[in-house]
Amino acid sequence: MTEIPQVTELRALGDETKAAELLAYHKVPRTYLGVSVPVIDGLARHWRTDLDIEARLELARQLWATDIHEARVAAAKLLTQARIRPDDSGAWRLIASWVPQFDGWAIADHVMKAGEKRLVADPSRLDEVDGWLAEPNFWVRRAALVGTLPWTHLRNPKPDETEQRERVLGWLERLADDRENFIQKAIGWWLRELSKHDPERVSAWVEAHGARLKPYARREAVRWIKDQPS
Repeated sequence: MTEIPQVTELRALGDETKAAELLAYHKVPRTYLGVSVPVIDGLARHWRTDLDIEARLELARQLWATDIHEARVAAAKLLTQARIRPDDSGAWRLIASWVPQFDGWAIADHVMKAGEKRLVADPSRLDEVDGWLAEPNFWVRRAALVGTLPWTHLRNPKPDETEQRERVLGWLERLADDRENFIQKAIGWWLRELSKHDPERVSAWVEAHGARLKPYARREAVRWIKDQPS
């Protein structure tokens, strides 16, 4: 099968030494080319300049299907855009179809950076994400929290945004007894980010549920809150 030009372009920029380092670091068995994320980001921005949304979605599908680390990162970068018109173009469906395939934090986080844009654009999609909490694959459960981080950054949330944020805080409560370290880290991360804008709400959550977290997750949750016990 003929390789698509974008993968050939990525290969030309690769570095075998860096590729070996990436494999050792991520410990996920797939092909690594040794191309840095800033370079991938620049390529993706260039590629999408001349593509309409349908062509961009098709390119993202093809890149993802290679199972090359850098190509999957590039696939996510093609869809990491606040405004995609029309929003029901299939971008969210494509992103959601990748979630069950997550097997490491790096690609998962790049994909969910694209996913969070689509969730903010249409919060009704939180109904679908709610179902991820029961998935056996802990990377899928983690994706529900990573993809909703924008709700931690709201300084003056509107009533519906507060309701959505409370919904995710309920998810944290549901996952508090999950002993998987990546879930615990994600809970601590989510609460820490929220504490920058609503420390009182985080303090209340930790007081009610913090004892169920692993100690390091609890410490992370209150890291930026003064006078909080760890």
